[in-house]
Amino acid sequence: MSTKTTSLEQFYYDNKIVRNFSLATILWGVIGMTVGVIIATQLFAPSWNLTQYGTFGRLRPLHTNAVIFAFVGNAIFAGVYYSLQRLLKARMYSDFLSNFHFWGWQLIIVAAAITLPLGITTSHEYAELEWPLDIAITLVWVAFGINMFGTIFKRRERHLYVAIWFYIATFITVAVLHLTNSVQLPISFTKSYYVYAGVQDALIQWWYGHNAVAFFLTTPFLGMMYYFLPKMANRPVYSYRLSILHFWALIFIYIWAGPHHLLYSSLPDWAQSLGVIFSIMLIAPSWGGMINGLLTLRGAWDQVRENTLLKFMVVGITSYGMATFEGPMLSLKNINAIAHFTDWIVAHVHVGALGWNGFLTFAMLYWLVPRIFQTTVYSEKLVKTHFWIGTIGIAFYAIPMYISGFTQGMMWKQFTAEGTLQYGNFLDTTLQLLPMHMMRALGGTLYLTGAVLMAYNLFKTMKQGTLLANEKAEAAPLAIIEEKHESDGHWHRWIEKRPIQLLVASLVMILVGSLVELVPTFMVKSNVPTIESVKPYTSLELEGRDIYIREGCVSCHSQLVRPFRSETERYGEFSKSGEFVYDHPFLWGSKRTGPDLHREGGKYPDSWHYHHMREPSSMSPGSIMPNYAWLLEQTVNTSATQDKLAAMKKLGVPYSTDEITNAVKNLNTQAKAIQLNLAAEKIKVSQDKEIIALIAYLQRLGTDISKK
Repeated sequence: MSTKTTSLEQFYYDNKIVRNFSLATILWGVIGMTVGVIIATQLFAPSWNLTQYGTFGRLRPLHTNAVIFAFVGNAIFAGVYYSLQRLLKARMYSDFLSNFHFWGWQLIIVAAAITLPLGITTSHEYAELEWPLDIAITLVWVAFGINMFGTIFKRRERHLYVAIWFYIATFITVAVLHLTNSVQLPISFTKSYYVYAGVQDALIQWWYGHNAVAFFLTTPFLGMMYYFLPKMANRPVYSYRLSILHFWALIFIYIWAGPHHLLYSSLPDWAQSLGVIFSIMLIAPSWGGMINGLLTLRGAWDQVRENTLLKFMVVGITSYGMATFEGPMLSLKNINAIAHFTDWIVAHVHVGALGWNGFLTFAMLYWLVPRIFQTTVYSEKLVKTHFWIGTIGIAFYAIPMYISGFTQGMMWKQFTAEGTLQYGNFLDTTLQLLPMHMMRALGGTLYLTGAVLMAYNLFKTMKQGTLLANEKAEAAPLAIIEEKHESDGHWHRWIEKRPIQLLVASLVMILVGSLVELVPTFMVKSNVPTIESVKPYTSLELEGRDIYIREGCVSCHSQLVRPFRSETERYGEFSKSGEFVYDHPFLWGSKRTGPDLHREGGKYPDSWHYHHMREPSSMSPGSIMPNYAWLLEQTVNTSATQDKLAAMKKLGVPYSTDEITNAVKNLNTQAKAIQLNLAAEKIKVSQDKEIIALIAYLQRLGTDISKK
């Protein structure tokens, strides 16, 4: 060891940025959960669909974006900015970048809250924002990365603690996911088409969608667990070696699992099988993290009984374990055959979201806010009340959704002794589930009530304290620490001292599975065989498809008939990969609140669709679908129709020059024919109305190949 006298440097932690992200977490959490309760209520009370901007189809992506990127996202940044500075013994690299990150992220959220209800959406789940906002997200994320790595480089602590490994993996993987999934061809400032189509687009989306859950909702929270849980319990992490195994195995295996969202689809079987295999393997590292967290509290259960924050952590970590066991089980084909498209998936997702993400966020805020405001929490009683209301809320939410999911899956597949579908009318299932949806809304309301209590409690806590904006600290500079030549004691210490190598190794780990699954699907033509009879959409049908996307119809209706007898009897011929080659984006959906629509074309006359959109219950008594009366009044905007066809041609859709040049003329001709069909049944509607375009699209679905 050097004989030099160690001189300590004084510096200040930035608590103001932590305060800002904490406030945003609280605010957006209450807003996002409120929207969640509204859309849960809409599924049994259609009257809650207020105006065209407040329908389930438009609010559902608003809810998911608000809770994932606004509530959870701000919580991640609050936790990272607080823990990173203390683990590295350094102030954040740049106050400017910290503030740019904060305000940029909030502006993106506000823009999402405006554009999504307006129907400005790409329809990709968890990636609905249009291309200008995708660029903004990229800029803000890069600023966050520069700020994080700048802080790492100027650190006064040689060793990079396990939480930082997860932060680094989160940064690089989310960047790769976002950039790959957001490749779009802009038509205008508010409209674009994905360059991927059909099966390939589906694979890219669920590679992104599953790993957004993995690397936005999981890995940063594991990092925060490794930091905040030992702090709250005043105990060391149970096993350093287990944390190493947990980290590397998790980031390597997780990235492969996306195709389990596409089982029994027209995705190539080899890709589906890879998704299943790695999903099952995922149990091991996931439970390794859960065990490491829970065993950190070994011998401290008396403390858990007394400390409500530790109760939040225990329930949160246990919810993580439950969700990461259930996910691999749902990827088994025999289980997935029943569960997919049902409320079972809704229950599974929300056990993770409400329990894991929500409860860890609540515990972190209750622990962190009093410290940066130099006070104690305003009311311990309210903290305990929040815990029990939140826990009961999760139970009231998840249990009815499990029952609903089991009921759906079994009713859809039930045959009579004569060999016919016992519940041939899809609405029979929908009406059976209404009591479960009412209980789900009650559970969500309880959970929201707990969040409101927390907001009140924490605002009162802030009011009674004073923000320590710049918290004084001191530590020896890294150069002096390096001179000590301390024994590292473990081979893994080598990479823990080298952030760039850790970044590169993490990148390699996630690229292996990504490239193995994605490259053959794009490069090997036989993976997506074409069908000669499948032709591009007409200009009117394309405009109708864009209206379908705008209204969020994909939130409730799938367009994928799986190769089960129960589905082919109900809907028609199972879906082929070649049918989707001109679909930019794909619209397979992930939930059937209503029936599948891939074979909808020609099932009903044009008048049926007109009345069904005007007043759904007139065609389907008891329907919970909202009416879309504005489609009968609003005019189709054809100013960009020609540009849309030209853009599609650039993406490989074989439109001729004549079809592009005469796009609007051809649109009017087809619209006139539909108008005359409606007029023959005494329905007066102008041929330029949006309902005409939507009918054209619905009547086209599934008609390119012969039906049974």
